[in-house]
Amino acid sequence: MTLIAHPAVLRDLIDEYEALAAGPDTANSAQARQRQDDVTYTLRVSTGLRDIDAAMAAAEHQSPGARPLDNSVLSSSCSPGPPAGP
Repeated sequence: MTLIAHPAVLRDLIDEYEALAAGPDTANSAQARQRQDDVTYTLRVSTGLRDIDAAMAAAEHQSPGARPLDNSVLSSSCSPGPPAGP
């Protein structure tokens, strides 16, 4: 049995992670660093992934408003080009 986090919970975690990562308080506050560590851990556990970048991508994909076939994680160089001409 696989445990899946509610999409709204994932959205809140993503928003909090991004706010903590961008905030100047993280570098100066032990409490902010601990909260960022906690959110990072929760995102990793919630997605079942060890890498935070992969966990963020997975959480984004599962969050409300994500397109069912969203491949935004892929770079444009990975996208197939137009078919070759005659």
